[in-house]
Amino acid sequence: MIENMKAMLLAAGRGTRMRPLTDHTPKPLLKVGGKALIVWHLERLAAAGFKDVVINHAWLGTQIESYLGCGNQWGLNIAYSAETTALETAGGIAKALPDLGKKPFLVMNADIWCDWNPAEAFIEQRRLQDNPKLLAWLLLVDNPTFHPNGDFYLKNDGFVGAPIIGEKQPIHTNNLCLTFSGIGIYNPQLFESVVAGQAAKLAPLLKQAMLTQRVKGTKHATQWVDVGTPERLTHLNQHLFSG
Repeated sequence: MIENMKAMLLAAGRGTRMRPLTDHTPKPLLKVGGKALIVWHLERLAAAGFKDVVINHAWLGTQIESYLGCGNQWGLNIAYSAETTALETAGGIAKALPDLGKKPFLVMNADIWCDWNPAEAFIEQRRLQDNPKLLAWLLLVDNPTFHPNGDFYLKNDGFVGAPIIGEKQPIHTNNLCLTFSGIGIYNPQLFESVVAGQAAKLAPLLKQAMLTQRVKGTKHATQWVDVGTPERLTHLNQHLFSG
């Protein structure tokens, strides 16, 4: 295990599809299975051996800080990266880079639920450090019904590629496109072109890196939920309480 690997939880989204639930509560604080969505992540990170976590926020962000505090109840040190307006994924990560350091770091969407073990991140971080050419590692999942065509495809050699627009079966692989889980490990160099404080999307950076074989990935075959609507929240809540 590499010491001092840092993690970032992305919590700056408005959660428009979750309205009216998110009109007065930030999406990461919505409860499922008896605890806030973001707390599931914090507990798993702590159990995996993480110590330092950065959380960005924008919409109702002060509620997130008040609810989670400094993180000591989980044995974590939480730093916050406040955004006046949400900076998109890459923009938010770029703004938080001073707190994330110079080593590859883990990033997770706060509004997903997944049984993936963050301890695996230390193995992937080692691989990124041993091969400086690599800029990212992505966790991919089977396509949910609301996203049937997926995002990226996983090649037989473990590299990740981006399909041509409209292409369902990529060339040079036997695998259909998979969906990006919102969990990844990134080399800080991936964000060199992003201007701090400006909004920027993550997908274009990843696709550019994929062109030169600089992104690897793994398929996660068990439980993952994008908790993007009240219906999905209710379904996940029922699933968790049913055991």
